[in-house]
Amino acid sequence: MLLEAIEHRPKINWASALDKETIELRIRTKRSDMKSVEVYAGDKYDWGRTKRYIPMRKLASDSLFDYWQAFAKPEYRRLRYAFALDDGRVKLWMTEQGFEPEEPADPNQFFDFPYLNPADIFSPPAWVKDAIFYQIFPERFANGDPSISPENVEEWGGEPRRDNFFGGDLQGVIDHLDYLEELGITAIYFTPVFEAPTNHKYDTRDYLKVDPHFGTNEKLKELVDLCHERGIRVLLDAVFNHAGRTFPAFVDCLEKGEASEYADWFHVREWPLDVKDGIPTYETFAFERNMPKFNTENPKVQDYLLKVARYWLEEVGIDGWRLDVANEVDHRFWRKFRDTVKEVNSDAYILGEVWHDSLMWLQGDQFDAVMNYPFTTAVLDFFVEQKLDAKGLTDAMGRLIAKFPTRVTEAAFNLLDSHDTPRLLTLCGGSKPLMKLAALVQLTFVGVPCIYYGDEIGLTGEQDPGCRKCMEWDTDKQDRELFDFYRTLIGMRRSSEALRTGTFRVLLAEPNSSVLAYSRYTEQEEFIIIVNNTDRPAALNLPVGTGAWSNAWDGSTAHAPQGILDLEIEPYGFRVFKKAE
Repeated sequence: MLLEAIEHRPKINWASALDKETIELRIRTKRSDMKSVEVYAGDKYDWGRTKRYIPMRKLASDSLFDYWQAFAKPEYRRLRYAFALDDGRVKLWMTEQGFEPEEPADPNQFFDFPYLNPADIFSPPAWVKDAIFYQIFPERFANGDPSISPENVEEWGGEPRRDNFFGGDLQGVIDHLDYLEELGITAIYFTPVFEAPTNHKYDTRDYLKVDPHFGTNEKLKELVDLCHERGIRVLLDAVFNHAGRTFPAFVDCLEKGEASEYADWFHVREWPLDVKDGIPTYETFAFERNMPKFNTENPKVQDYLLKVARYWLEEVGIDGWRLDVANEVDHRFWRKFRDTVKEVNSDAYILGEVWHDSLMWLQGDQFDAVMNYPFTTAVLDFFVEQKLDAKGLTDAMGRLIAKFPTRVTEAAFNLLDSHDTPRLLTLCGGSKPLMKLAALVQLTFVGVPCIYYGDEIGLTGEQDPGCRKCMEWDTDKQDRELFDFYRTLIGMRRSSEALRTGTFRVLLAEPNSSVLAYSRYTEQEEFIIIVNNTDRPAALNLPVGTGAWSNAWDGSTAHAPQGILDLEIEPYGFRVFKKAE
């Protein structure tokens, strides 16, 4: 038993409230080191009557560790607990004070979950775990009203550049809601729609006004209402880390210098505002002179931005916010932001852009989720970069599942590409079979999938600006077979509780192999997903348990005599099986 590998800390991600009655407990041990782990738990004020052992199950594994999980329902919402660890040779108890060879008698030395306070429960909106998101870059999705296009608008479908316009607008989205509904989309994430001089709108001029080239505030409300009629939620992009150079408060600072009443709205190192040797004399996003960083510690800045957050929720009825460059804004502001948003709509989704370890934003007092780029990296490292074998991918998946409490993982925003990255088909070298495998994993893994507009009909594109090309609306130029693949997969996920919130279990993931099999299951149903990420056929004898399995793609039946599925998977092929009733 390697004691140095064993880790547990009360609270954070190791002991958390699942709901008003349940505490989720986790512990880490060396991989393949333990035969069993149990929680020894009870009420600190009534230990003798309430103490009991709760078996833990192995939740996930990565390259170094196993992660064990159990759920406790303390009668009085309090819990004292220790862990009983058995490696088959030695049994030890782990308390807050260390390891003991005998069952400890004094619970005062145990870990303590003092009280299950309802206010501390991490509760992302219930609808999110069931959602299928679709990201739209408004300027490039559809031109529905040419009369409001910029004067220098170019012909739809031309070569995208960082500074050109093609006239996409909100009416264009309205015109294609039937298309999104046919695909199976249930939520839209829009990149910024507020007034700004660029095509991407991340340099906001007016946070309370829809950009005139997109439409009006009334048109956005019309779009949101029409989406809601179809069961589609709407998420807007909040650029609260920085404003644009044409933002009135910053213009006033440019004109008046230190005398401006807005001088403390920004982080200024040296007046007048200037750029020296390529570095602005004021804080910005990524040294970009046109994106001055807000001082969110300033109460007036806070009041303004929180007014913006409240306005679009109340007046237009949006369903949440995606927060740009969220990790560069102070935590105290985000706590105030959450309180403001949830006061208006407790069901609103708060999604932060954080590319790295995001645990500190996901404690229930700031965000509901972050854009899950670690998931993106793991999937692309397996299918595209070939940096990971099957075991490496499942180790990465296990690490992601173990990193956060269950409610956090269920609401994680899983993407494979976006307006900030090359498109998925381009990353896959134009290989549609490879792209399908990546999308299959995305739509059958734990968390909430988001599809970047046009991926489903075969749009390609390198890094920005290539990834921001115009949507193709000529059906003769769309890959309709790929569209049908996405539609079928989305429909499968939407109709299956197991694929949305079921337990994840690895069935096959060997070192030096690119053949992967895993299951998603609940008490009522189970799916098996198999992918062959090689250019050779793969023969499998996969233990799946007794019973019949139906091919979820074509409805055929696959039998598993003695609980073994005998399969041959074509190069870059896949299978999805559902356990027959």
